[in-house]
Amino acid sequence: MDDRLLPLEGIRNFRDYGGYVGADGRPVQRGMLWRSGHHCEATPGDLERVHALGLATVFDLRGDSERALYPCLRHREFAAEVRFEPGETAGLSGAAAHEAAGQGVRTGEEARQAMIRLNQGMPWRPVLMATLKLHFAELAAPAGPSLLHCVAGKDRTGLACALTHHVLGVHPDDAMADYLLTNAAIDVDERVRVNGEALRERYGAEMDDAAVRALISVAPEYLGTALAAIRQRHGTLDAYLGEVLGVGAAEASAIRAALLE
Repeated sequence: MDDRLLPLEGIRNFRDYGGYVGADGRPVQRGMLWRSGHHCEATPGDLERVHALGLATVFDLRGDSERALYPCLRHREFAAEVRFEPGETAGLSGAAAHEAAGQGVRTGEEARQAMIRLNQGMPWRPVLMATLKLHFAELAAPAGPSLLHCVAGKDRTGLACALTHHVLGVHPDDAMADYLLTNAAIDVDERVRVNGEALRERYGAEMDDAAVRALISVAPEYLGTALAAIRQRHGTLDAYLGEVLGVGAAEASAIRAALLE
């Protein structure tokens, strides 16, 4: 974890998701694939550290209303291309995906079930998938390091990174381990306090801490549900990638050639 996480003050969950063993035993390059939450609370020091990564492309998986409410701060010499499909991706205007899932939730188990339902439908959210098409097209011939991010960097970003790992031939256990690193990358107790205030203001004081924790963290069954739903509808992840995201055998081969050592 220590060599993946970029320790920042105002940007949460910023980490390198390369480095795992991919197809044919070849490692995924480090320093080329980054993931994070939003950057609207970035400090000047954070912006300097992110600038030093040399990002060429940023894929913003948020919706238009999230971008308007939480505009990302940029380094004075920021030159990366920010790419996204216009529209909404979270299901509730101005809310992150996990925040939208909190509607009507009171207990930890209710929140867990809400997150499972969220992930079950996420692979077919049209605007999100359109942005992922842009992401995979770029990976086939990258101009340099890229960053995937949403608000918390865990649900929409988590699915995107898991699919990227699959294309690169990363073992599913490693892909899941990377997904679960969110729980170590953020201060969960602090996020329960901060997010709890906002969620209770939105949905009511009856929401307990266990519910907030289930919404702001990740669990194996969240990502597992999304991947199982893909297999149920398309048969395989590869079929989904080809049919929905335009990543067929030729595109996958090009991505591997570009990003595996």
